Amino acid sequence: MSALAPMRAEIGAVVADLEISRAWLVDPASGREGPGEIVVEDGILEAVTWLDAGEAEGVDERGVVVAPGFVDLHVHLREPGNEDAETVASGLAAAAHGGFTTVCAMPNTTPALDDPAVLERLRGAAATSGSPVRALAWGAISAGRAGEALAALGELADAGVAGFSDDGAAVASGALLRNALAYAGALGLPIVDHAEDPTLTAGAEANDGYVATVLGLRGWPSAAEESVVARDLALLADVVRDVPAARLHLTHLSTAGSLDLVRRAKAAGMPVTCDVTPHHLALSEEWLAGARRWAWEGSGDPWADGSRAIVESPYATALRVNPPLRAIADSAACREALLDGTADAIATDHAPHASVDKDVEFGLAANGISGLETALGVVLAMVDAGLVPLGRVIEALTTGPARVLGTPRSDRPAPGLVEGAPADLVVFDRSATWRVDPDALASRGRNTPLLGRELTGVVLLTLAGGRLAYDAPD
Repeated sequence: MSALAPMRAEIGAVVADLEISRAWLVDPASGREGPGEIVVEDGILEAVTWLDAGEAEGVDERGVVVAPGFVDLHVHLREPGNEDAETVASGLAAAAHGGFTTVCAMPNTTPALDDPAVLERLRGAAATSGSPVRALAWGAISAGRAGEALAALGELADAGVAGFSDDGAAVASGALLRNALAYAGALGLPIVDHAEDPTLTAGAEANDGYVATVLGLRGWPSAAEESVVARDLALLADVVRDVPAARLHLTHLSTAGSLDLVRRAKAAGMPVTCDVTPHHLALSEEWLAGARRWAWEGSGDPWADGSRAIVESPYATALRVNPPLRAIADSAACREALLDGTADAIATDHAPHASVDKDVEFGLAANGISGLETALGVVLAMVDAGLVPLGRVIEALTTGPARVLGTPRSDRPAPGLVEGAPADLVVFDRSATWRVDPDALASRGRNTPLLGRELTGVVLLTLAGGRLAYDAPD
């Protein structure tokens, strides 16, 4: 059995004394995984002890797990401009509940994060929230995210953005993206692109395929993503000849074709990274028809395979997301990309919405799934099915996204179970389950298709920089 001493501290307080014994430690930074114990004193990880076989009887990865705090490259905190859906405070609380100690906010706020003053507003909101979870931010690539002229990239870099993105939309102009790659490379920061050709997705509602056809939904072709991925990679190849430090990160890739393009670019030595989301790893377009089985359990035909897969009404707007839930083969390709390292990170694309934007007919609903608090449970379902090892999932939630961010600095230390460093870790119980009910969520966004579902993996404790970020209620 693992012992977790009860916490007696307020959120944000330095953790004075914590000892976790006979737990399963996972540390991708050192490449080590196994039974062990940790001791935290005054917020510092004072001791990490790995147990030998004789001391570790009865301890395995299906019990209490200790890992570095998770890093999310893609969250929408909505503030400023859409606080009904989420605030920085509620978003950071949701992150801590999910085991995340660092999140990167996307710039599609109102106003867009294209000016250092907007970044300061975000930082001020994070500071007043009391949460120790780090709120990093991507600055906008273009002024106002309008795709017409570059934002003040140098000023944003000086202010401390993690990189640049116009997420919510792709950079439609190849010339603008080429210049952005060059300028960002000179500044030592990555460009994060949302791969979507809007001329192919105008009016689209669901993945272009069998399910959309039967449901009468307008198709969203894979080519809309893959064509932009191919363009971006061609532009990157052109830019790196003159700016070797240029870097491209492709976010929430969802198709087998896109991932294969990245795989080949990496094999050719291109400085490109990418992430996949929990919902594209584990859900498929079958859910739109009312199925509620994991993608690896599906057949591609939720109506005719004899499995009685349809258990809910179709057209649930919580499933409307950009890019859309794809075919089962695409979900399998996302998992394969995670296994072989093509996908560097798992990013939630946490996109909370107020009910007024979701409780409408399917084609009018806002795109997005609220995912910070369910991410761990979803990816653990994949681990429990024997599809991806636990260590690889933890790596994709910690050191993988940290490598995308680049050189560690004071506001984004390298994740790892490092003695003498401020404790930055998550403790979760693999054997425990929890029900995804609205009252169980810290986020203002309740727009998740997992409401009512039992997920395995309960976060017990999250420490960020030696301070208490989340402590599970008794």
